[in-house]
Amino acid sequence: MKRAQDNPELAETLRRRGFLGVAAGATAAGLLGTGTAMAAQTGTTTAAAPKGRGGPLVPRGHLGIQLYTLRDQVQSIGFAGVFEELARYGYDQVEFAGYTQGTGDITLGQLRRLMRDHGLRGIGSHVGYYSDDPKAYTFATNLTQVLDDAEALGLPHVGTASGPWRYGSTVDGWKRCAEEFNTYGAAAKARGMKFYQHNHAEEFSFATDRPDVRLYDVLLAETDPDLVHLEMDIYWAYVAQYRFGRKADGSPAPFEPLNYVLKAPHRYPLFHVKDGEHDETVPDGYRMVDVGDGDIDYRRFLSAVGKTHGGRRDHHWMVEHDQPADSLTTARRSARYLRSLRCGGRG
Repeated sequence: MKRAQDNPELAETLRRRGFLGVAAGATAAGLLGTGTAMAAQTGTTTAAAPKGRGGPLVPRGHLGIQLYTLRDQVQSIGFAGVFEELARYGYDQVEFAGYTQGTGDITLGQLRRLMRDHGLRGIGSHVGYYSDDPKAYTFATNLTQVLDDAEALGLPHVGTASGPWRYGSTVDGWKRCAEEFNTYGAAAKARGMKFYQHNHAEEFSFATDRPDVRLYDVLLAETDPDLVHLEMDIYWAYVAQYRFGRKADGSPAPFEPLNYVLKAPHRYPLFHVKDGEHDETVPDGYRMVDVGDGDIDYRRFLSAVGKTHGGRRDHHWMVEHDQPADSLTTARRSARYLRSLRCGGRG
């Protein structure tokens, strides 16, 4: 089985995310607590929220972690040791970024048994979008193998952390990528899985040929909502709010990431939960910190999503930190904070 690091296109994606040592930035000032009003919440039902007050904002069975956060521990103590710790911290799910992560040979069957033995569920996987190498492990070059592996692990979702940049940053280029994403989504759906794309900040930038058009809007408009789903990385979406809140000519172009979810909650089965501390001395305006240590109002974000139709049933929350000082501590503290958030309370 090819590892994610064997794929040059995915390696470039990881480099852009800060996975290879580039300092991570953060989000826009004020984040959820400022400015733009939330979109109207359509389709809300009384069943979407727990009865009474004080229930957990993250339902049992819906808290996960992106295993890239724990890559150092996977390499040092193995998947079994990491899964044991995650179970102790109260995690329910894991999301993969490669199926070996430097551990050497491990089979998909062994991975699936290890998850089962520790009460964990594989919820998704990040795979490269494309590569010039026809043998690379990407959707474009080895779609059948990618889906075979996800199916063998019992994953309900399989997606990419690569942006739709294959044909450049024009509207037509993104339309071409959207067509390919629709193809991958149809193939995944035929296997009973959902294909998804995970954003970084740059997806919210503007098309080079149409500086009035936000590229993320092209992706949403040109992909079939029944075939292509989204994993919103909340941190990077608010970084984008800070970086791309104005057009190239300087005119205001504000947006609220939460509104994207509230307008189409069915398109966002997965979220990356990471936090940022306000710091305007860095280009992104925030520095990445453990969940609960920063300025993103997660009680508000989780509450709003939870009140949408199927909000507590259909959404899954993946803790992530690109460069944690101590990955197990990050995992433990982030889970504790998210588990502490209650409906109708101050958390």
